[in-house]
Amino acid sequence: MSLSERLNEICSENRRVDSNILCSVIELGLEIAREGREGRKIGTLFVVGDDTHVVAASTLLILDPLFGHPVSSKKIKDSNLRETVKELSQLDGGFIINDQGVFVSAGRYFYTGQTHIDLPLGLGSRHMAAASITLQTDAVAVVVSESSVVRIFDEGEIIAEIIPEVWLLQRASMRLQDSQVEEFQKENVTLVSEKTPKNKEE
Repeated sequence: MSLSERLNEICSENRRVDSNILCSVIELGLEIAREGREGRKIGTLFVVGDDTHVVAASTLLILDPLFGHPVSSKKIKDSNLRETVKELSQLDGGFIINDQGVFVSAGRYFYTGQTHIDLPLGLGSRHMAAASITLQTDAVAVVVSESSVVRIFDEGEIIAEIIPEVWLLQRASMRLQDSQVEEFQKENVTLVSEKTPKNKEE
C-alpha cells in the first residue's frame, strides 16, 4: 500500500473532503516541515474544504497576498504556487483551500471560541485553531509544527501525525497514545494514525 493510498484510507469520504486534494496539501505540508525556510523551521496551518463556512469563521491578519490572482494560478498542483505558499508560510495566519484544490485565502486567523476542545499538553495556538475550525465546519486541517511534525485534524481531534524519520528516531512530539495508533512506513516518512476499529475493517 502506498503512502497516498494509506492517506486516502484515513481521509475517507465521511470526512467530506476530497482525499486527493487533502493528500496534496499534506505532501506540501511535509515539504515545508522538512525544508523550513531560510535555514529555520517554520510552522503553518492549512484548512481544506467547506471554504464558505471556514471564511466566515476566520478573519484576515494582513492584506490577503492571494487576493485578485486568477484561479488558474492558485491550484495546489501548480509548482509555482507551491513555492509561493512556502514563502507565505513564514507570515502569521493560515491558508484556506477549497474542494477543488484552489487556495482561497492566506494570512487567516481562525476563531478559537470552542471551549470543549481537549488537546494534549504542549500543543499551541495553531493546533487549537485547527481543532476549533474542524469542529465548527466540515473542513479538515493540516498543521505543520515547528518541530517538523505534520498533524491532521478532523472534528476537533488529531487523526494522524506524519513524522520525518529523523524525528521519529527521537520520538519527537508524539501526541497520539501509543495504544491507539498504528504506523505505516514508506521511504523516509512515517505516518502514525488512529487504529481502524474492527467493525470498520469488516
